[in-house]
Amino acid sequence: MTLQQLKYAVTVAECGNVTVASQKVFISQPSLTAAVRELEKEMGIVIFSRTNKGVTVTNEGNEFLGYARQVLEQAALLEEKYLNKTEHKSRFSVTCQHYSFAVNAFVDVIKECGGSEYDYTLREGQTSQIIDDVSRLNSEIGILYLNKTNEHVITKLLKKNDLVFNLLFTAKPHVFLSTHNPLAKKKLVTLKDLEPFPYLTFEQGDYNSIYFNEEPLPSIDHRLNIKVSDRATLFNLLIGLNGFTVCSGIIDNELNGSNIVARPLDLADCMRIGTVTQKNVVPSRYAKVYLASLKKYI
Repeated sequence: MTLQQLKYAVTVAECGNVTVASQKVFISQPSLTAAVRELEKEMGIVIFSRTNKGVTVTNEGNEFLGYARQVLEQAALLEEKYLNKTEHKSRFSVTCQHYSFAVNAFVDVIKECGGSEYDYTLREGQTSQIIDDVSRLNSEIGILYLNKTNEHVITKLLKKNDLVFNLLFTAKPHVFLSTHNPLAKKKLVTLKDLEPFPYLTFEQGDYNSIYFNEEPLPSIDHRLNIKVSDRATLFNLLIGLNGFTVCSGIIDNELNGSNIVARPLDLADCMRIGTVTQKNVVPSRYAKVYLASLKKYI
């Protein structure tokens, strides 16, 4: 087993395609395939399941690649410390629902661990994408919420993909409102109060159902609904149309602007917001910094 073989295997997992991976590491596809097969033979495991559509990581491959990433990272740190090699490019990815605290923590990782070169990815995506990205190793950490409506379905999907949910905090549902919205003056907002205003939610593509919604209040219960795909659009419409969205209540004025406020919603539910990671995978140093920063901001 060599560091180069580990790098090849990790790259194939990230790309999900041997041809793309071979171009990324600058070797021929047959050579890359042979190197990975030799690694699998030596370790006595099957890292990848090969199909006509590409490759997917097996369950035992997931665990192996988690350790492989740690080995590669430690090797890079040794080279930086003792050989003065600074060309190593640090890599870290997160896929999350639309939470400002997730962005703040990501900034901290870059400031603390970025170095002279880095390649980081932060995706604010659909719930299904979060599960898919973490299961395919496209992201080391995912962030989503569970509640009484979606818990059974989401937990079942996480288990199927060998993922684990770790609770960060529990929050009562709130609504985000424009400061110009008359409801912003209320200390507690009711569902009756919200009836005249448009409900802004994040669309979930092929998985537009109550189980994958990012908001604990189903849009089917409201008569004025607007679906959007990104946070900036949602906030612009929220201000322009006096709309609202349902959220955890955590707000960052620097990221969200001073025109948005959070008010408690009279809804018999709670949001259990947490991280999604691969089972039995040791977190990288970037993940450890990120998790510590998340706790600071929440």
